[in-house]
Amino acid sequence: MKTYLGVDVGSVTTKLALIDGSLNTLASIYLRTRGNPVDMVKEGLEEIKEQMPPEAEICGVATTGSGRYLAGVILGADLVKNEITAHAVAAMHYMPDVQTIFEIGGQDSKVIIIRDGIVIDFGMNSVCAAGTGSFLEHQAERLNIRIEDFGGHALRSGNPARIAGRCTVFAESDMIHKQQMGYPIDDIIYGLCQSMVRNYLNNVALGKEIRPKMAFQGGVAFNKGIVRAFNETFDTEVYISPHNELMGAIGAAFLVKEEMENNHGKTSFAGFGISETEYKTSSFICKACPNLCEISQISVNGKVLARWGGRCDMWERIEGK
Repeated sequence: MKTYLGVDVGSVTTKLALIDGSLNTLASIYLRTRGNPVDMVKEGLEEIKEQMPPEAEICGVATTGSGRYLAGVILGADLVKNEITAHAVAAMHYMPDVQTIFEIGGQDSKVIIIRDGIVIDFGMNSVCAAGTGSFLEHQAERLNIRIEDFGGHALRSGNPARIAGRCTVFAESDMIHKQQMGYPIDDIIYGLCQSMVRNYLNNVALGKEIRPKMAFQGGVAFNKGIVRAFNETFDTEVYISPHNELMGAIGAAFLVKEEMENNHGKTSFAGFGISETEYKTSSFICKACPNLCEISQISVNGKVLARWGGRCDMWERIEGK
């Protein structure tokens, strides 16, 4: 059985998805990155191996996400793609007529505009955490509520509190103020959900032409309070993608399947033995020009496997590679 592996390495979570030749998802893994993407990729690969059908053979590997270059080197990826393309391809597979994709992850968020099956525009926010999952988790912890129960509280709200959402500091202080004023916790939580959606639309999606049908992807799509806020904002149902938390990895798997079939190539997948290899990551500042780029690199036994991160390709050429 031919299978294809997509790996999405983000700042908060690492996702892996294995598909077959008919684009069915056979296995998937969702892990916390915990600041150590190398170990999470290795752990995820081991878990994927446990889930694989006995007759399955990996015939292509693709990586995406903020850690896509690092993961690509470790895995011997056949394809490295940005997350915009990966999310769009996966969304259009499950919802061919989608025109707008909302994607909110742990520490960043994005909006993708699609017309006639083509990505024509996008917006990203990786600076402020006010509209991301990590901020929601922090507030749930502060309120002594499980993040899994956050959506249920929001759905019970009948008179949501108005919470400032432009900044995490202001939002948190506003929530504390509303608590001191005696607002019910359900109304405070749903007010926070509404403020997150307002912040997202006024920041990430500012100036974008939002059209239905709309898909909501990323781990935050599990939060029913955020879903309710999106639905009420647009007065229409926002579609929650299946495997919404895995869509980047699934899209990467779709892309590498197409790539390998079109080129009839043999995969460069490094194999499951990489889980036993010790990798070292480091970085340095390039002083060859005034840009002062931070160059990342990965090595094994003192040998540099790859470097990336510069505005030019000076450091992407490695002797002997």
